[in-house]
Amino acid sequence: MGSRAARQQALGAYGEAIAAKHLVDRGMVLIDHNWRCPDGEIDLILRDGTSLVFCEVKTRRSVSHGTPMEAVTQSKFARMRRLAGAWMSTNDVHASDIRFDVVGIVAPQTGSPTVDHVAGVC
Repeated sequence: MGSRAARQQALGAYGEAIAAKHLVDRGMVLIDHNWRCPDGEIDLILRDGTSLVFCEVKTRRSVSHGTPMEAVTQSKFARMRRLAGAWMSTNDVHASDIRFDVVGIVAPQTGSPTVDHVAGVC
């Protein structure tokens, strides 16, 4: 893996850790993270009360090329829905209240990261 790819992977892992802590600190329960199947990956899976939450995390160093939230497209939402079904099938989970969230993290080289959480995006 090249150094740029390694930096991107490390930034993504850092952002996912920040997002997980942010959500857990607000009362959600982390069930799974970085779940993978042949069709893709779900960053975070949590329980929020009676809701099963599938969460996409996007992390950027700056907003010079757009916000992290702008990177989550309609095709990504469609993939999230397919992956959620695969995760529930694989784990024999039957949930009637399912939600899809996005957490955007801006983590500059210096200073504190900012967290933007949008619940129920699709």
